[in-house]
Amino acid sequence: MTDQVIDKLRAVLGEALVLEPSRLDAVREDKSGFRSAAAPLAVVEARSAEDVAAVLRIATETRTPVVPRGAGTGLAGGAIGDAGSIVLSLRGMDRILEVDVADEVAVVEPGILNGDLNAALREQGLWWAPDPASKAISTVGGNIATNAGGILCAKYGVTREAVLALTVVLADGRTIEVGHRTVKGVTGYDLAALLIGSEGTLGVIVRATLKLRRLPTGDVATLGAYFPSVRAAAAASSAITAAGLRPAALELLDAASLAAIEAYLAGEAGTVPAATRGGAYLLVQTDGDGAGVEAAEALGILLEHGGDAELTTDPEEGERLLRIRRSAHPAFERLGRVLIEDVAVPRSRLVDMFDAVERIAARHGIAIPTIAHAGDGNLHPNLVLPPGGEQDGTVPDVVWLAAGELFEAALALGGTLTGEHGVGLLKRRWLERELGPDQYELQRRIKAAFDPLGILNPGKVFP
Repeated sequence: MTDQVIDKLRAVLGEALVLEPSRLDAVREDKSGFRSAAAPLAVVEARSAEDVAAVLRIATETRTPVVPRGAGTGLAGGAIGDAGSIVLSLRGMDRILEVDVADEVAVVEPGILNGDLNAALREQGLWWAPDPASKAISTVGGNIATNAGGILCAKYGVTREAVLALTVVLADGRTIEVGHRTVKGVTGYDLAALLIGSEGTLGVIVRATLKLRRLPTGDVATLGAYFPSVRAAAAASSAITAAGLRPAALELLDAASLAAIEAYLAGEAGTVPAATRGGAYLLVQTDGDGAGVEAAEALGILLEHGGDAELTTDPEEGERLLRIRRSAHPAFERLGRVLIEDVAVPRSRLVDMFDAVERIAARHGIAIPTIAHAGDGNLHPNLVLPPGGEQDGTVPDVVWLAAGELFEAALALGGTLTGEHGVGLLKRRWLERELGPDQYELQRRIKAAFDPLGILNPGKVFP
């Protein structure tokens, strides 16, 4: 059967079929730290929706698993190829098909990078709001598949709120259009919203109609504030949102993060000492016509809560304050290999989750510097493996044990396993606990309705 599958793919797809061992090996992993046990059967580098449909028709005919993949920047193991599967790469489908300035809509293929799209839109005074930290290297299709978030989503929303319609190829090769080009549209079930965040388990996105925004006008104001503790910083963050303010960014870093950042930035001209100024850092940024007024109100709240704060509307000074937050991941990577986890809790339970992270780190002897999108309760505990802590490139069991305890702690606080990275392979064992047995079974039935043979990204999301 393997030879038959390869022959069928080669006959239809020609050079789009890739069998080189190095390429097959590369798609066995992503940025999650997980690596599959064996290489896939083949990689297909799709160049069109017709290529995608052809692959899925062959896969249905031969009962071959298909793993859709973008840039491979995922953090939950959701696009990893394994033995016997076809990895369907959409990275080469990277065209902007249309930009309608009047309707504030763009139509794109899934392989375009988020950053490249926004660079092109900027010339027309527009932007697409989803802003994951990986936006320079992650695809729009991948952002849609995981319902990605980012620093700005507390004000501008997650990916689902920035997608109007999708063109999707189903498991058997049929193509459907879901959603609406209009801003409003309530005909039938909202299948576009269902497919966003489905991690390639229900269909393969080949075109997306995106809801754009005008670039913000007016000043951008940036505030950086140091606090003696995470608890104090989280209280200030909660007070800002309780006051009805909606900053574009509201980011919180703990003491372990600040210590790593200070070491990373040591000696860099113009940078602010991090760990020596406090035990937590809160970054606030406002934009739009009311940015100055909103920032002044936020500054008052920061000072009332004991923050060592500064405010600027100067772009260069703003970048200096942002540098603290943006240096987090490079700083962690200097300590060792980093596994970036992703949980979300109610904003009122942020401090409790930070406390849980500290306890888990101490119990297992693992450094877990943690940053949070404080505006929406989404935390990223970063499990750092010190040099020499890996065995043959694999992650030690104690690290996965600590990660599991982080997930359990988030659920116990009324939170969720994932705020923006997805379930993939890494979190599927906890899925039923969060959903409950009845919803879990209903979701499995939805999966079966879209993919009756179980060939689309099998083993991802559901065990």
